[in-house]
Parts: sequence; structure tokens; C-alpha cells
Amino acid sequence: MTKPRRTAKPTGSAADFIPPRPTLAKLRAASKGCQGCDLFKVGTQTVFGEGPSSAHVMVVGEQPGDMEDRAGKPFVGPSGKLLDRAFDGAGIDRDDVYVTNAVKHFKWAKDARSARRIHKTPNAGEIRACFPWLRNEIALVQPQVIVCLGATAAKALLGRTFSVMKSRGIPIESELAPAVFATVHPSSVLRAPPDQRVRAEKMFMADIRAVGRHMANASPRKQTTHRARKLTPWSTTAHPSGTSSASIRSSRG
Repeated sequence: MTKPRRTAKPTGSAADFIPPRPTLAKLRAASKGCQGCDLFKVGTQTVFGEGPSSAHVMVVGEQPGDMEDRAGKPFVGPSGKLLDRAFDGAGIDRDDVYVTNAVKHFKWAKDARSARRIHKTPNAGEIRACFPWLRNEIALVQPQVIVCLGATAAKALLGRTFSVMKSRGIPIESELAPAVFATVHPSSVLRAPPDQRVRAEKMFMADIRAVGRHMANASPRKQTTHRARKLTPWSTTAHPSGTSSASIRSSRG
């Protein structure tokens, strides 16, 4: 694989690297050369989404972690293992899930006392620059349910004012999918203090079970109608800062 020139100047948007008539395979290949923001100089490699193009569930995290950055695959570390357990407990077939991140490069800083790479949260500009990849993934997969893990993913899809803690586990109608759910990122569960870890994990598992119940109760006709819309892949950066790309209507059940 040809590595990007680390001294190159970022273009400001991944839209400059979206291929004509994109498919997931074309997007994955094109993403390897993305220089849409400065993070291509920091991450080891682009970590694109993985899963079946016909997946009914799409999971969107924040960004690849240290293990994902090295492996080139999303959710292969401890967070991914916890997520797999949650899906199993919710009766969701892992083979029916597409996993990806709002930002495709690992943003990190060196630990002053060790060789460990410390996670840093992507900023608004980096999220906006990377958004064309995610928009195209959603358009091509056309999931029935999108699960946002953590504030970065939720705000990228539902707007800057969206609060995960206020709306976790609640289905939200969106132009992107019949239902969008938000919950905490599993890494936050793993980082919880020992006396809070059990409760944090139970709440996370409950949120994913809510996704499972929603899918079990969803009308097959509604699902077919949504897929028939055939959302068109985007090749622009259209995602104004501070606005929502979803028409948000929450409903419990």
C-alpha cells in the first residue's frame, strides 16, 4: 500500500477523494489515500468501515483506537468485544451489522511517561472533513437502524445540540434510517471506575437490547419501503456545522 506524503497539505474535505459512482469497495480503496484533514499525518492508516452491504444495523463510533489503527479494522479491541457481547445479549446477529466510525484516522498524542499512544477526541473540523465517507457508507448500506456510540458519532449525525445522556436508548426517526439510537461508547464503560463499572455495563447492555426489541417489532413493510427509497450516495461535504442531518422525532417503545 502506498502511504500518503506526510508533508502534504490537507484538502479540507474527504469529498475530494470520493470516487465516481461509489461502492463500498471503491470507497474503502479510495479512503487509503485520504488527505482531507491533518489526521492522515497522525494515524498509521485509514480504518474504513466493515460489514455486509445489506446489513440492517450500522454502528457508528467516534474513531479507531490504538488496536484498530494498527490492525486497519474497526472495533477489534476491547470495545469491540464488549459490543459483540451486547449484540449477542440483544439477539442481534453480528453478521447483520456494519461497523464504522465518524472519523477514519486515529487521533492520538504520545504519553510523556511511556510509549503509549493517548486517545484525543477529534475536533469539529476533523469530523466535518471526514463526514463524506460516513454519508456515503450510510447511503450505500441503507441500514434499518443506526446505532451511534458516544457523543462524537451522535453529534455528527444528529447535530451539535444532541445529548446522548438525555436520549440514550430511544429510537429517533431520521432521513438517514427509520431509527437512529444513541448510547455511550463501550470504551467509556471499560474506563468507568470499579464501583461504577457494573452499572455502566448494565445500562449499555439495556440500550443495545432496546435496539434489538425495536428491530423485532419493526414493520416489515416499513423496512421494505425505506430500502426502496434507494438513498443516493453523496460526493459533497454538505453537512453545515451546527445543523442536524436528521429530522429528530423521539419516541419510546
